[in-house]
Amino acid sequence: MKLIVGLGNPGLRYKKTRHNVGFMFVDSFLKTVKQKTTKNKNLKSEIALFNYQNDKLIIIKPQTFMNLSGEAVFLTMKYYQLRLDDVLVIYDDMDLPEGKLRIRPSGSAGGHKGMANIMEFLKTDQIKRLRLGIGKDENIEAVDYVLGVFSAQGRSLIKAVTDRSADIITDYLNLPFVDFMSRYN
Repeated sequence: MKLIVGLGNPGLRYKKTRHNVGFMFVDSFLKTVKQKTTKNKNLKSEIALFNYQNDKLIIIKPQTFMNLSGEAVFLTMKYYQLRLDDVLVIYDDMDLPEGKLRIRPSGSAGGHKGMANIMEFLKTDQIKRLRLGIGKDENIEAVDYVLGVFSAQGRSLIKAVTDRSADIITDYLNLPFVDFMSRYN
């Protein structure tokens, strides 16, 4: 059983913001595989549970707001008795150009408060992650930038990646992690 966590903020106000590319990625994947999430108040997430590529897959979109994502991940892992090795977190990264992927098996939160909260709850930095670049603008405060919407070009770059979400998830499930990283980094 594998858990894939897309990070973002709940609600229409945040739906198309840069900070929600984790949600955008898993939403695109779920659309491709014709699955939907349902709200699970106990796990503080929208969740989809289904079989895919010979694996039982759990997709969650924490509904705790970005900076408190750790609780939803922790509750889901505890409920389904998952190991850290079974978890992949997908989130935005301002230090990468728009549309660029970076996959790592561990590391720091790099200033991302959602990832920092997950690391705090799980008490480790050994969490597999897929970071999706959103770029940055030195003239805009970080909080305003991540909560802003993409330009037309940015939307196009992000869509190019999210349109490949099923291929990326399939490779994650079927390749050794080092090969998965090599393919997309």
